Amino acid sequence: MLKKLPPLFRNFYFVTGICFLVWMTFLDENDLITRYKMGAKLRSLEREKEFYKERIAQVEKERQELTTNKELLEKYAREKYLMKKEAEDVFVIQEER
Repeated sequence: MLKKLPPLFRNFYFVTGICFLVWMTFLDENDLITRYKMGAKLRSLEREKEFYKERIAQVEKERQELTTNKELLEKYAREKYLMKKEAEDVFVIQEER
């Protein structure tokens, strides 16, 4: 039966190399499909990391402005948390979309 196979498929190194490629491509714990999925997830997480770094810088800037400017702090409290002074009424107007 071995004599019917072409000489290339009877070569020990060729058969071993093919077995190795099949193993590394489909059967191993770190196969190519898993590595591709993990790479895609890594890229996604790096984009998230950059987004959150930018957001942290923006929040730090706002915090710095709020701690130094009392008028801005009052405006922020009124708009964001709907706070008011004692003898005031607050009306919230929402636009329909």
